[in-house]
Amino acid sequence: MKPNILHIFVDQQRFDTIAALGNPIIKTPNLDRIANQGVAFTNAYTPCPVCIAARCSMIYGQYPYSTGCYENTSMPDDRRSFMDELAAAGYYTHGIGKCHFAPDSYSLRGFMSRERQEEGGARRGDNEPYLQMLADEGYGYVMEPNGSRGEMYYIPQISQLPERLHPSAWIAERSVEFISSRRTDTQPWYLFASFIHPHPPFAPPNPWHKLYRASMMPLPNLPLEYESLQTFVNRVQNRYKYRDNGTDFNLLRVMKAYYYACISFVDYQVGKILDCLDENGMTENTMIVFTSDHGEHLGDYNCFGKRSFHDSAAHIPMLVYQKGRFEGGARCDVPVSLVDIAPTLLSAAGVDAPDMKLDGVDMHDILTGVSERKIVFGQHSYDRGSPIPENLSEPDAALRRAARSTYMAASADWKYFYSAGDDKEYLFDRRSDPRETRNAAGVQFAAGAKGQLKSALIAELTAHGETAGLVGAPSGEVEGIHSGKVDGFRSFPRYELPDDPDSGLLIQDMYSPFAKTEVDITGYDK
Repeated sequence: MKPNILHIFVDQQRFDTIAALGNPIIKTPNLDRIANQGVAFTNAYTPCPVCIAARCSMIYGQYPYSTGCYENTSMPDDRRSFMDELAAAGYYTHGIGKCHFAPDSYSLRGFMSRERQEEGGARRGDNEPYLQMLADEGYGYVMEPNGSRGEMYYIPQISQLPERLHPSAWIAERSVEFISSRRTDTQPWYLFASFIHPHPPFAPPNPWHKLYRASMMPLPNLPLEYESLQTFVNRVQNRYKYRDNGTDFNLLRVMKAYYYACISFVDYQVGKILDCLDENGMTENTMIVFTSDHGEHLGDYNCFGKRSFHDSAAHIPMLVYQKGRFEGGARCDVPVSLVDIAPTLLSAAGVDAPDMKLDGVDMHDILTGVSERKIVFGQHSYDRGSPIPENLSEPDAALRRAARSTYMAASADWKYFYSAGDDKEYLFDRRSDPRETRNAAGVQFAAGAKGQLKSALIAELTAHGETAGLVGAPSGEVEGIHSGKVDGFRSFPRYELPDDPDSGLLIQDMYSPFAKTEVDITGYDK
């Protein structure tokens, strides 16, 4: 009998936000249930620390240099997702919540049906069940149901919606309805239950915003000389997220309190879904996976957002339960990645999909030692433009991508990444310095570890044709670029932010057509 698959997904949840895995402050009793009944992979990484690219790598089981998606840009349309393969094998595949598919956010990409709830605006006339529900309940005036963005993006705030209508509550409600409807059906199902939170704005409903108090929150990880640990992408994000014009440590503690509250509220919803499985006698024949697309700096290194390969942004939670395969409350510290989701789910379903050309491996093989893989990889290329000026004169696409890329290789003991925009290497000893407080890239005693990871990374990039950022790769003559770097990576001009602190601030209101906009305010629409 093929197992059902419940895939619970969250957006921007850090690896260190689960009580059962060592966080002494946060309350996550339902994630703890999964961790204590299943397996926690404690060294899980995103292949690309940004929403669309991470999800793209996950559904296709490929690293960004295989999908061609390195940022919040378009996904490929020339391949099959693991949902396609599950559907072909007889599964009913259903998605609830945020998918962040691009360029068409309404596409199915292997789902047989979807109930859409996304961060952005919606097109009139399209199926928007969550927004329509808000309108029916008398809350059509709420322009930003996930929290106010733009200038308020990183300002902790209370949701304008009651608890029962909060976006996170709706995901659980619809998931419970779906599972209950399949109770007597013999067809196996795959459910993608995807929450937008704890992605900012951090907007829990009342009274959840009082669950954690700012004065009891720890300060961010701010090691000595923390600015030397920042990358150009960190500085860019701080600018456009309104976070590079002074530091208020009380605000940072409120921010963490509200971020934790969003996670606990999602955890409460996860409990409803798990209880539904139990009540319908489905738990023993359901594989459960909980993970996130990437993390959140949350003030570490005085940085905010994601898009870098520091652990605060790239290290993610990964919990898996399946009776007989992933159980017993085990902890596995062998690195895994979102690219491993596809082969893991397909293997559990007994589906062979050789045409997918998977970069990942079945996490059961990692757990049991069948797989000898010890390193996972990642790449991100900043492709948003503002507020970074162009540094290259009409570069081709590969060089443009390479000039803005950060590349990563991580093992259980060490992590290496190279930021082309800074022309700088970063190396962290994950055993003796788990908070990543000192860059060991120049330490002689760490040269062996750095050489091993860097060699593996360059070999991986070369094998997949991602060579524009490497020395000796064909590129032609491009102004401002030289290839004399002896250690394998091509040097590019360093990116610098404009001096004007208002240059490049985020404008991302995303008003819904179901809501009134600012031009509807009588007397203030001129």
